[in-house]
Amino acid sequence: MFKIFVNSWKTKEIRNKILYTLMIFAIVRLGTQIALPGIDTAGVVAARENAAMAGTLYSVIAGGANSSWSIFAMGIGPYINASIIMQLLTIAIPKFEQLSKEGPDGRKQLQSYSRYLTVILALIQGIGLTYTYQNMYLVHSPLVYIASVFALVCGSTFVMWLAEQITAKGIGNGSSMIIFINIVSNLPMGAASLYYMIVGSGAIGAAKVAAILIILIIVLAFIVCVNSGERRLPVQYSSKMVGRKQASGRSTTMPIKVNTSGVISIIFAISLLQFPQQIGMFIPNKGATFTKVTDVLQMTHPVGAIIYVLLIFFFTYFYTSIVINPNEIAMNMKKNGGFIPGIRPGQPTSAYITRVVNRITLVGAICYAILAMVPVVLQWIFKVNVGFGGTTLIIVVGVCLDIVKALESQLLMRHYKGFLND
Repeated sequence: MFKIFVNSWKTKEIRNKILYTLMIFAIVRLGTQIALPGIDTAGVVAARENAAMAGTLYSVIAGGANSSWSIFAMGIGPYINASIIMQLLTIAIPKFEQLSKEGPDGRKQLQSYSRYLTVILALIQGIGLTYTYQNMYLVHSPLVYIASVFALVCGSTFVMWLAEQITAKGIGNGSSMIIFINIVSNLPMGAASLYYMIVGSGAIGAAKVAAILIILIIVLAFIVCVNSGERRLPVQYSSKMVGRKQASGRSTTMPIKVNTSGVISIIFAISLLQFPQQIGMFIPNKGATFTKVTDVLQMTHPVGAIIYVLLIFFFTYFYTSIVINPNEIAMNMKKNGGFIPGIRPGQPTSAYITRVVNRITLVGAICYAILAMVPVVLQWIFKVNVGFGGTTLIIVVGVCLDIVKALESQLLMRHYKGFLND
């Protein structure tokens, strides 16, 4: 892996892409330090530290809880939500599904719809965030509130544009890269909490930190195995006439990933579980019953943890059923003269693929539920929030693997270009 980075840095074209990506990283992190107009930054930070959502996945993705007072407070979140919604609508709405099959022009049109939806979601979320902070502005004025909402929407839209620039001119997927740098920026805070544990508890604290680090290393290895795990179904294509020539049959495989939904199922589960907390922000007097419900739905509560795991299973199967259509796969295989050895084409093939997908999805859901519960279990056992855990590590490892693959493909492409030019 290090050899790939060294070779990439020696290549001028790839080095420029890396430097361009690093420049956008610097702009993103700089934006998280620019305060909203008229906001009391100290008051917001203190409130977020005492709030239940101070360490949520969303705050980490947006740039950390301490950047919640900045113009980039919403980060890439609205764009991610808009992309997920558009992906689901592409399956549900025939017009969008047709656009997705029309090549680059159709995908470009869907991308423009995602941008418009991002602005709408950012506006709604910006109004809610401004309402939440209404007692933390130094000057209470409708103009200040409007300026704050405008700054939040512009900040989120600008981050969306930066993500697209990384995708077009940098290395890797822009949205994933921005999420990656925001998560990595929180690692020093997690390391500091571990350091204070050692200083405050002595030998016992050092033993706890060593145990946490060993667990995280095991989790990293487990994530790599899960991300690379797949079930390969053998597919045989029979020989057929193409024009005046007979094309010989060939054997190939159809890969099915262990968890097709990836981290999306965890994000959906967290969003739904924390929805009552988000609603509670808009209610001045919540009452004892509502407060008790929100406390029970905390992931650190046993009931909330069980609901969290069940939601991960539900959204894993739900998203997989949308992405993988066994009937369509079986139909396409039959049209092209393909079949799975030992399985008849048509409906038997569809039923076989469905059975395999359900089984492999169950394994993936169990693996991701275990990974998602790592930070919760660590907090139960060691009574400390390390600032990073299973979900964030899934994202970081996935992005790192994508970066390595992108660099490998760039180097391979350049190798072939040089070979052809010679």
